[in-house]
Amino acid sequence: MGTVDLLIQGLGVAIQPINLLYALIGVTLGTLVGVLPGIGPATTVALLLPVTYRLDPAGSLIMFAGIYYGGMYGGSTTSILLNTPGESASIVTALEGNKMAKAGRGGAALSTAAIGSFVAGLIATIALAFLAPWVVSFALAFGPREYFALMVLAFVTVSAAFGDSALRGLVSLFIGLTLGLVGIDLQTGQARLSFGVPDLLDGIEVTTLAVAMFAIGETLYVAAQGKRAPATVEPVKGSLWMNARDWARSWKPWLRGTVIGFPIGAMPAGGAEIGTFFSYALEKRLSKHKEEFGNGAIEGVAGPEAANNASAAGTLVPLLTLGLPTSATAAIMLAGFQQYGLQPGPLLFTSNPQLVWGLIASLLIANLMLVILNLPLVGLWVRLLTIPKHWLYAGILLFATLGTIGANPSVVELGMLLVFGLMGYALRVFHFPIAPVVVGLILGPMAEQQLRRALAISQGDVTVLVTSPIAATLLTLAALALIVPMILRARGRGQVLTQMAADSD
Repeated sequence: MGTVDLLIQGLGVAIQPINLLYALIGVTLGTLVGVLPGIGPATTVALLLPVTYRLDPAGSLIMFAGIYYGGMYGGSTTSILLNTPGESASIVTALEGNKMAKAGRGGAALSTAAIGSFVAGLIATIALAFLAPWVVSFALAFGPREYFALMVLAFVTVSAAFGDSALRGLVSLFIGLTLGLVGIDLQTGQARLSFGVPDLLDGIEVTTLAVAMFAIGETLYVAAQGKRAPATVEPVKGSLWMNARDWARSWKPWLRGTVIGFPIGAMPAGGAEIGTFFSYALEKRLSKHKEEFGNGAIEGVAGPEAANNASAAGTLVPLLTLGLPTSATAAIMLAGFQQYGLQPGPLLFTSNPQLVWGLIASLLIANLMLVILNLPLVGLWVRLLTIPKHWLYAGILLFATLGTIGANPSVVELGMLLVFGLMGYALRVFHFPIAPVVVGLILGPMAEQQLRRALAISQGDVTVLVTSPIAATLLTLAALALIVPMILRARGRGQVLTQMAADSD
């Protein structure tokens, strides 16, 4: 069956009334959390994991994907009107968008961000649909050693990509890998790191760790920052729609941003932030209005916002086809799959095609919902910024606690929620990334299982791990992903020191 036929079947799943409702809830929540600074899609999906534990898997995953897309949309609103990115990927949008708002062109900035996000999301989702089967056919050739090499690549890239230090990322990863050892060893039947606590024999719940690290830890960290001076919200003056000149200057950046954002989002060491910076730099180079950059150039909003949303679809390529998360939200979505006993990867496309293609098709619908929701309701999204912060954070803590108790009513589970929440807060205070901890817990046991299988087949010969061309290539990429960022950071620090020395002279 061809991709078009599978996508049509997926649309049949996505347009079911209950799934349309889940998509609407997802994009609305996603836009809301994108607008609110300090609360991202990863935190929201983590909060909803225990709540959706008993819901239909397809509906829950459609809602999670809607949150991801909506968060990318919503971040542009605060970037433009408040000069405070609601999502890290919207940092570049604030450079030109807020200047446009101050010049009385906030409506045009919001319009080009919303329409550009729609165009990029639409094209990137179609690209996801056609690229995914090709990646799946390639991944079906994987054996235990190839899967182990893929896990190593995931570990290294996630550790190197999140945070400012590869060492801190690796420390976070090893915390997650250690937590993944807790429970009964499936091959020997021996208890590991359970300390005589029966509740730990089944291992640590990914849901509990995700909620604690992302929701509890993030809330404690943001609340601990104390009161800050309220930011000024720029009013939206004039029409919300773009004029003919704005359209002429925006449509090429939308397409270029899509072409940049999608492949970068799909890369193991990619990320939406990288694509937005590349897009901004390209638009600044190609623009005929270079004098406007830094003062409110519409191309500086259109291109990065398109790259931002295209990268969200790109992130789903390795997640769905290989089970490889390349962003914090993708890591939490991986936990969402696992709570239903599903493992993203090539076999999921054959064992549960309706769910996968329903999820992909729902992104097309979510994209349309978002462009309808964002512009007419911009006034509502801006009013959300007036919610008192102490109410917001107290509500998140209460919701996280009740959700965990509802999914697993256990004193030990509640204690772990508190301990991991404090751990998440401590990691943030000392600038350690959180996502590698969750990835280590999720993928660690699978990597161990694949390593044991590979060594058992080869009767203990370690060289079997590098004799396969695919495995050797993946391990080489993992080494490069670890070494190259370290070299670039060292060179960057050297250039800064040289410049400082030159300035002092």
